Amino acid sequence: MRRTKIICTLGPATESAEVLRQLMLQGADVFRINMSHARHEWVRTIVPLIRSIATDVNRPVAVLMDTQGPAIRTGDLATNLQLMPGDILELTVRGARSEETYSVDVNYDGLINDISAGDTVLVDNGVIQMLVLEKRKNRIRCKVLTPGTLGSRRHINLPGVRVNLPPLTQKDMDDVRLGAELEVDFVALSFARQQSDVAELRRVMEMLGSKAQIVAKIEDQSAVAQIDEMIKSADVIMVARGDLGIECPMEELPIIQRRIVKQCLHFGKPVIVATHMLESMIENPVPTRAEITDVANAVFEQADAIMLSGETTIGRYPVRCVEVFDRVAKRIERSGGAGFARDTALHDSRQKTVAAAVKLANSLRTAKMIVFTRHGTMARYVSNTRPERAPIFAFTPFAHIYRQLALCWGVMPVLLHFTDNPNSTIEAAEEYLREAGLTEANDALVVLSDLRAGDCQIDSIQVRQARGVGQGQPCVDAPGEASMMD
Repeated sequence: MRRTKIICTLGPATESAEVLRQLMLQGADVFRINMSHARHEWVRTIVPLIRSIATDVNRPVAVLMDTQGPAIRTGDLATNLQLMPGDILELTVRGARSEETYSVDVNYDGLINDISAGDTVLVDNGVIQMLVLEKRKNRIRCKVLTPGTLGSRRHINLPGVRVNLPPLTQKDMDDVRLGAELEVDFVALSFARQQSDVAELRRVMEMLGSKAQIVAKIEDQSAVAQIDEMIKSADVIMVARGDLGIECPMEELPIIQRRIVKQCLHFGKPVIVATHMLESMIENPVPTRAEITDVANAVFEQADAIMLSGETTIGRYPVRCVEVFDRVAKRIERSGGAGFARDTALHDSRQKTVAAAVKLANSLRTAKMIVFTRHGTMARYVSNTRPERAPIFAFTPFAHIYRQLALCWGVMPVLLHFTDNPNSTIEAAEEYLREAGLTEANDALVVLSDLRAGDCQIDSIQVRQARGVGQGQPCVDAPGEASMMD
């Protein structure tokens, strides 16, 4: 059982029912929809298709809607500009006219106020680098430092510049409304810079009645500078290394990634490592050795999930990319992890109970962990503690929790109706695992549940011995009536 989860971004290469099925069977756990490119009518078609196929293959598969965010982009050009070092390019706002040979309008009117002489402007993922010389009313005069071809609607990065963009554009609001309607499981906030950005998205989602969890994408220096606050405010963190690698010095990126993963484990939040993981496989059937090592490092750091972008949207080998992720993750997991979970913060008695259960499971060679959860909280606590060997089987009666737990490290979610008799529910869970071949006779089952004694509710850890197929009912010796956790 692979513990690290796999996220695939969907696009022309992966939108057919057959390819979606192959991706799920190969091990995809979450499908990402990039709203920078996705049309609403396509989203309305693809989300029900994902849900239908996931039900057919009996796998928990989540849907992540990724907002475009307030990106700064160049405007439309009649023809591409061939820029050389030393050329002058003027960026114009509010429809200003330029007298320079090379100029392009920018979609963000506030740029003229945010930027200063001496700042660096990076265009098209940093391919074109420019130095700001001066500002003239609504024109920003820049000197080209590196050669490149400038086309229409290219993304602009401003390393170290504090911009005053809103956290959500009107397009983002429309997309989030669509996500609420389709009951997507996660909504990613692009270019999240501060806690208030996440709070604004949460306010909008609550107003729409969405149960989706918020993924804060860390992709600029502002978010990195206050990473602890960002982690606390979001439900999930994504290390979005594309823009982050442009906004920050390249040699700092591996250190930033490791620090974010470590802090997410400390605060108990799932974390995704994303972008350029198997970039060469967009065209080639095998990855580079450096890419394999990059994937291995993220798995060794025990990130909850690793993500494919262009590899599965326009790539020639999308299913093979998932196979590579699966093979590398399984092998690295067998060799151990970085051990960051040892520093997990345990704030209350419930978290400490979970830590004790995981320690117990670590001491038992054939242990399996069973968690019953209505909100997903206890299952996430167990996942965040990173058991050494024991798989985590999380039983829940709710479909949205079942899908959301598909993102969490080491968790195998199972949809199960909770009866009024909690002990019967535990028995049904054991039977499911036994019939599915997920437990063997005499396995140690570490069960996290509640016990009710009169009016008191007590968190408990039970250890049961798994039965083989056809064996009789076990003898249950529990002090009180069991109930469901969480």
